[in-house]
Amino acid sequence: MADAALLGLVLGGGKSTRMGRDKASLAYHGKPQIVYAWELLQGLGIEAFVSCRADQADAENFRGLPQIHDRFLGFGPMGGILSALLSRRDAAFLVLACDLPHLDAETLSALIAARDPSKIATAYLGHENLPEPLCAIYEPSAYSALLGFVGQGLHCPRKSLIRSDIRTVAPAHEHALANVNRPEEYEEAVKELTRSGN
Repeated sequence: MADAALLGLVLGGGKSTRMGRDKASLAYHGKPQIVYAWELLQGLGIEAFVSCRADQADAENFRGLPQIHDRFLGFGPMGGILSALLSRRDAAFLVLACDLPHLDAETLSALIAARDPSKIATAYLGHENLPEPLCAIYEPSAYSALLGFVGQGLHCPRKSLIRSDIRTVAPAHEHALANVNRPEEYEEAVKELTRSGN
């Protein structure tokens, strides 16, 4: 049986309370990060979408980009992942958060190469050697598994992956998975990327 087609999803519907402004709009590479992440996926030949609420469809950062609207509201990233898997039950999704400014095509390509469709997900190992749920590939089988966790009151994608049969991969450059949640982290990331010329 052929592996499910791989699509891309950039999560951008969050409230960004710690940052104090929309993380999807932050520009590290001369454009809103959600656009940069979407273009990274597209550049790898992956048909990609952005995840947002329906009321965000015409917002500046989302307008003109292919969208999958949240159908599981109030569940954070888990809701976005479930909404994507529900929208295309025959497809797998490479899911990215929009707060990973150091992420690059090399890191994504290595994850795709390590993909194991027999598992519900393939994920990088991130902080404290735990699976990074927001730079991971979710197979079609992940839909029922994640929905089951939500039914048990578990809405955290990382905790769901920890409790599941997944493939984990050690990143070649752990810094590529560093996320940015606070204003001071944003300023530091901009300085680092400027120094490195990215």
